[in-house]
Amino acid sequence: MAIVVEHEKRRKEILQKSLDVFIEEGYEDVTYQKIADRCNITRTTLYIYFRNKHEIFLGSIKELLNSLEKDLLSFVTDKTLSREDALRSVISTIIDRCEASRKLFSIILAYLLQLKKSGTDPNERVRRRVIRLRHHLNTLLIAGIKAKEFKDTSVGDMNDLLFGLIESAVFRLVILNQQDISDIRRTINLAIDGLMAN
Repeated sequence: MAIVVEHEKRRKEILQKSLDVFIEEGYEDVTYQKIADRCNITRTTLYIYFRNKHEIFLGSIKELLNSLEKDLLSFVTDKTLSREDALRSVISTIIDRCEASRKLFSIILAYLLQLKKSGTDPNERVRRRVIRLRHHLNTLLIAGIKAKEFKDTSVGDMNDLLFGLIESAVFRLVILNQQDISDIRRTINLAIDGLMAN
């Protein structure tokens, strides 16, 4: 009797398990065989789903970001929350995920530095990955201004400020290896307080 394989489900499982391998081993030390071993499949089977380690790595990051986006979207679309509470929840969730994934961000940083050395623009790669996050921030800011919860201010400037604070949190967690980033959380809350219409 033939075994029915749910390819999309298996693909997602491979991406989830490979992310753990990248976090444990670092991008450079991960091999195709290590990923296959973690997934309890052969290298040949792994090639059915992915052409190379690079494709698996990018797919793993995309899965992680899709999961984060799904969580953020629940706040953005929650009509029971004020736009202030939704904005605070979105940013808090992002910072929480960054704290929980600090080792992964170290691997991403090494990957981006490798891209830069090879002549590829890492800024473009990062921009493409965070465009939806920035869109959610814009959506909340515009909705808050329309609802008169937020001051009538430049949405682009406020988005840049909040996103810059998120980047600062990632920098402190990954580069400076700070264990406590409560000062960044306070600064983000001060920025949102300054945005309030009252």
